[in-house]
Order: sequence, then structure tokens, then C-alpha cells
Amino acid sequence: MGWYTNVIRLLGHQSWFAAAGRRVMPVDCWLLKRSGGRINILGRHQLPTLLLTTTGRKSGQQRTSPLLYAQDGDSFVVTASNWGQQHHPAWSANLLAHDEAVVVLPGGQTVPVRAELVAGEERDRLWQLVTKMYPAYDTYVERSGRDIRVFLLTPS
Repeated sequence: MGWYTNVIRLLGHQSWFAAAGRRVMPVDCWLLKRSGGRINILGRHQLPTLLLTTTGRKSGQQRTSPLLYAQDGDSFVVTASNWGQQHHPAWSANLLAHDEAVVVLPGGQTVPVRAELVAGEERDRLWQLVTKMYPAYDTYVERSGRDIRVFLLTPS
């Protein structure tokens, strides 16, 4: 990883960075959609980011969220960190209600996936993958005071 990526990884531990990230997420999502997943608010991809589209558990509407991810074989690992807030993000509740979703990868490839909330030793193993890529997730656990959901998104 380059110096710019390392700076972003360090800034991730700062609460002001998380607060700013929450505010710019709609712009980030817009940029990722328009660029085919190649550009986000920080410029060309510094950390692996996908667009996850879920079905709203109440509305039935399609909802898209940009998320960092780690690769696990053919599958993608995402965390419901919600920038370290005390509540889970809506997209994670949507996946619990409807486990079928779609991801758009950097470069624009669209992949239908089935989501699985992981627990136990498998969660621990996958947590290591995502925190190696973005160490601030450990800070988000401390800040949120909750167990952060970890999902494995497997191509369907």
C-alpha cells in the first residue's frame, strides 16, 4: 500500500474522520456509481470498496451503500461498523431480512450475492482479514460498545 492509503488507514481511528465519512457517504456512493466503482470521495481507490445494494426490509426499495471489503476466496467480507456508531447500519438489518443482494466491484463488475451473518471462529477469522485491511474497525468496536456484524457475501 502507498503512503496515501496508509494515511487514510491511520485517519480511520479518528472520530472526526468517521463523522466526516458519514456525512459524505451519499457523495461517495454517487461517485462510485458514476465511475463504475473506480473512484470514490478520496480519489482513485485507496482501499477496496464495493457498492452493496440490498432490499429495504420495510420499504422493499433498493438501497445502495459503499462499503470497504476484504476478499475471502470468491466471497467478499463486509462489516456493519457504521463508522463506530452505537447502532447497526440499516443495510445490515436489510441483509438479515433478505439475504440476496448485489455488489458492484471496482471496475464495474456486478455480482449477485447471498449474505451470511458469520459467528464464532469463522467470524474471528474473517475479522482478522478486514482489520488487516482497515485497522480502524477495532477502534470502531471500542467506540460503538457493540459487537459489529460481519457478513460473508458469496456469489450466487
